[in-house]
Amino acid sequence: MLVELRKQTGRSISFFSGVDFTVDPAEGLNGVCDYLVSLSPEQLFLTAPVLIIFEAKNEDIKGGFAQCIAAMIAAQRFNEREHNAIPLIHGVVTTGTNWRFLQLEDQLVRIDQREYYIDNANKLIGILLAITGKAAPAADLVT
Repeated sequence: MLVELRKQTGRSISFFSGVDFTVDPAEGLNGVCDYLVSLSPEQLFLTAPVLIIFEAKNEDIKGGFAQCIAAMIAAQRFNEREHNAIPLIHGVVTTGTNWRFLQLEDQLVRIDQREYYIDNANKLIGILLAITGKAAPAADLVT
């Protein structure tokens, strides 16, 4: 999915897997992200703004929400620290086949009540393109 997203955005974004994303260890905002997407095309080094955090979980999407939200807060602080803040940080918790989307705006987290499935890959790519600003706005998330 992420390779296709990068292709469809004309390589204007970058994505990383398994990178150390230590932002504020004193606040517990440290660790390795499963995947993250930056709005920078720089693929060698992670640069702000970080837009999407992906958390991969084995069959337990709800169990991944807390970890994903913590990583989203870390992304928000990373972007601010790099003087490249953006209004919304997006998160995804996925089993690989099932996907749930989250948004962080200021200190408010919204979790989409709908679950999306890999068998509708075009829908998932469409949502990801909308998040990156390369397509029509994403569907509204329900609090």
